[in-house]
Amino acid sequence: MKFIIGKKLEMAQIFDEKWNVVPVTLVEAGPCFVLQIKTKEKDGYKAFQFGFAQKTKNIKKTEKNKEFKFIREFRDNKSELENYKLGQKIDLSIFNEGQEVNISGISKGRGFAGAVKKWHFAGRPSTHGTKHQERTIGSVGCRYPQRVIKGKHMPGRLGYDRVTLKNCKIAKLDIENNILAVRGAVPGRKGTLLEIRG
Repeated sequence: MKFIIGKKLEMAQIFDEKWNVVPVTLVEAGPCFVLQIKTKEKDGYKAFQFGFAQKTKNIKKTEKNKEFKFIREFRDNKSELENYKLGQKIDLSIFNEGQEVNISGISKGRGFAGAVKKWHFAGRPSTHGTKHQERTIGSVGCRYPQRVIKGKHMPGRLGYDRVTLKNCKIAKLDIENNILAVRGAVPGRKGTLLEIRG
């Protein structure tokens, strides 16, 4: 398993071999640096920490070990710690065009939403006496046990959740500029931190 951290830039489009338009998301991925390697003997589990977006100025003396804006930890389940060394630089050269990767990020927050938007309820009929209730959820209780059952789909906060997209295909790689083009959309807004596993 290969890991890298990136930042969502924007969506664009490219042309494939048959001149079909392919929507892609541009991600600024890497370079990342290995900051810490955790072992089962010392820390109780195997993992390694990556640092991304190195700070260039305004680093306080108390932040000597915090020169990176983003630090993420990845668990090692397949005994690949031997492939990483402390301080190692990791860039897009670990991936290939056409490779499938899993991308995780925080989705867009959409605030408080009704059940029609959040859970795709059909709503109530717009005729036969329905008045100002087209998007209400209707009855939520029952005769027994005289309470609302836990887990009932109701209005509430929508979005701002961790989302993982599996088998996203890499369309283009620009290793010199650290730009990764992935087919389709990925979670989050512009500037969202993404974890890419391949």
